[in-house]
Amino acid sequence: MSPPAPARQGIVFTLDGLDELDFARVLRDLMHDEAFKKPLQVQAEEPRAGGSARLTLAFYPEHRTAAIHAMQRLKTILLRYGVQVDSVVVPQDG
Repeated sequence: MSPPAPARQGIVFTLDGLDELDFARVLRDLMHDEAFKKPLQVQAEEPRAGGSARLTLAFYPEHRTAAIHAMQRLKTILLRYGVQVDSVVVPQDG
């Protein structure tokens, strides 16, 4: 029997005050940016009444460096739209 595949990790961005239109624009920019290509995966939760939008950069441990670079790129994209990042959770290297 082969060993189980490593679990994906994720860098989670909570985006306070992002409306649906700007959320769609951020997603459009992400989908057209080479920094977010495979093997990375973008998981999105749109803003809801009373809740913040969330973006997660999911990756396998061996792609951590690419994920960190993508995280920096995402911060730049968010600044373009004046988005405040309420929190960022980065999994520990290990």
